[in-house]
Amino acid sequence: MHTMDEELKCPVCGSLFKDPILLPCSHNMCLACARNIIVQTPEGETPPQSRASGNSDYDYLDMDKMSMYSETDSGYGSYTPCLKSPNGIRVFPPTLVHRHCSITCPLCHRSVSLDERGLRGFPRNRLLEAIVSRYQQSRSANVKCQLCDRNPVDATVMCEQCDVFYCTPCQQRCHPSRGPLAKHRLLPPTQSPAAGSQQMPAGTIRKQGTCADHDMENFSMYCVNCKTPVCMKCLEGGKHGSHDLKPLAAMWKQHKCQLSQALNGVSDKAKDAKEFLMQLKNMLQQIQENGVEFEACLVAQCDALIEALTRQKAKLLTKVTKEREYKLKVVRDQITHCTMKLRQTTGMMEYCLEVIKENDPSGFLQISDALIKRVTSSQDQWVKGALEPKVGPEFDLTLNTDPLLQTILQLDFVQMESATVPLAPMLQLEKCCTRNNSATLAWRVTVPPSNPIEGYILELDDGNGGQYREVYVGKETVCTVDGLHFNSSYNARVKAYNSTGVGPYSKTVVLKTSDVAWFTFDPTSAHRDIVLTNENRTVSCNSYDDRVVLGTAAFSKGVHYWELRVDRYDNHPDPAFGVARINTMKDMMLGKDDKAWAMYVDNNRSWFMHNNSHTNRAEGGISKGATVGILLDLNKYTLMFFINKEQHGPVAFENMEGVFMPAVSINRNVQVTLLTGMEVPKNIKQQ
Repeated sequence: MHTMDEELKCPVCGSLFKDPILLPCSHNMCLACARNIIVQTPEGETPPQSRASGNSDYDYLDMDKMSMYSETDSGYGSYTPCLKSPNGIRVFPPTLVHRHCSITCPLCHRSVSLDERGLRGFPRNRLLEAIVSRYQQSRSANVKCQLCDRNPVDATVMCEQCDVFYCTPCQQRCHPSRGPLAKHRLLPPTQSPAAGSQQMPAGTIRKQGTCADHDMENFSMYCVNCKTPVCMKCLEGGKHGSHDLKPLAAMWKQHKCQLSQALNGVSDKAKDAKEFLMQLKNMLQQIQENGVEFEACLVAQCDALIEALTRQKAKLLTKVTKEREYKLKVVRDQITHCTMKLRQTTGMMEYCLEVIKENDPSGFLQISDALIKRVTSSQDQWVKGALEPKVGPEFDLTLNTDPLLQTILQLDFVQMESATVPLAPMLQLEKCCTRNNSATLAWRVTVPPSNPIEGYILELDDGNGGQYREVYVGKETVCTVDGLHFNSSYNARVKAYNSTGVGPYSKTVVLKTSDVAWFTFDPTSAHRDIVLTNENRTVSCNSYDDRVVLGTAAFSKGVHYWELRVDRYDNHPDPAFGVARINTMKDMMLGKDDKAWAMYVDNNRSWFMHNNSHTNRAEGGISKGATVGILLDLNKYTLMFFINKEQHGPVAFENMEGVFMPAVSINRNVQVTLLTGMEVPKNIKQQ
């Protein structure tokens, strides 16, 4: 459809304008359509049927009388529609032109009352009428040939007598210019009567517009106040006497210039709009291509993950197969061995029964002693674990898929959000670990927020499923937490914050500390005379006075056992072994103050000491190569000592509560090595 079509169509009938009139709101409509939508205002009465009179440019027709309905509250006439135009505007029955009638613009719905002149009070839009005429002629210039069988082409001539449009081939074939047809007049399509032969020659000056109020008077001035052309009689009547009047030609040029300038601005906007439309159309193609590419990338990434999982599954299945084959071999070998021994034992038993049946005492006694020893020895072989399976039916293989499942469930597209709190961080399970009673946690943010992250808050519970507490606040994404309980399970979670606020928590990860402690001596808290070697596991001293060194572990919960091996022991010194608070005195024997609990021992006897109080002397001492064991049971709140794996003395101390660190005090005559990660001794005396 031509882009100008909508500008040249009447809003009432939807067809090209015919005899258009200009309403005060600057909208146009056909004269006939205007007659059809006139309504009577509430103040008026239905006038008798009459014929409009007066000499004007309008060709008024007789109109039938109709009944009118009014709305007393609105001031607008109400009426019943009788038909509907193609473009959706309601068309109403005709009414009589009267000074108490009004007409409502179908576009802006502005209503205007008609005076005694009726529709003659509205100027005729000759300019629009001329544009419509030119438009019709240009459109008819592309009339098609009427004799083409298929796909008619544009006509080149029209026979005035036949009233038929021909293209050049059809005209030469069907309408040759000879014989009887030689007298027919062939015209170009644009000059044919059917195509509007009334086309005005170029350069012809149209008839100047005449005043609607004063017959035969041409417009000569323009009233700026009323924004309308006026004639001389309009000026003489006094209506425009005090108004600002301008020459018609000058205002014509001025308004043309203003319209041209306004069109330049609109043209620039239209150009931008065309470029924008082109950009949007290109974007359609880009979206389609990017969508296909992104789908392919996503499928490739997911397929790669599935392939990697399949490969890993094959490796794990291989491990299961090896473990199964190993267990089967061990059990089969044990079955073979046990079957053979059982056969031998059964044969020996049958032989013994036969021997017992014999009645020859001397012959019996010749072999009975050896036979009794043989039977006893066979019985001992069965007792010494021969009837215990070497392997169990359970597979010592544990597959933890929770971290991978968590990562898969969190797999999503990266979405940028503006002015929002950070999303929940993702704990990197492959980097989260525990060592002794320390836990290391690492995390990352999958979707960086628009506002930079200012920091993170790491929280741990108390190891018993209790309340969470903050253990770290800062910008780092890796944190190690020391001083946790041994043999405990801690729940950890982290959240991020920025200037907008605090984001949600990550998923919770469970970290289990070691069942037994692995630790060394701590050089940072040791006395300066202490010398540490063997990766801080062996300690000696440069002084003849007793000096204290502590371990790196801190115990507040659980049962813990460690030993100290005596590597050198000269001149009968009194080394002390035990536990202490971190702030115990370091320049005297362990146990001299109230912050240490110890057993000091020489080569013959030992004593327990706390707060310089000596108790429970026990016989038995140490020498080079001996081991001293310390058992700290914080479930029973007790401390016990062992020498060479045997409990030494009674329970040394009770009511042990708080945080304790392994400790030892020695002088230069002693060197000991720390042994950790040991199981609790079995031979504990019952109290």
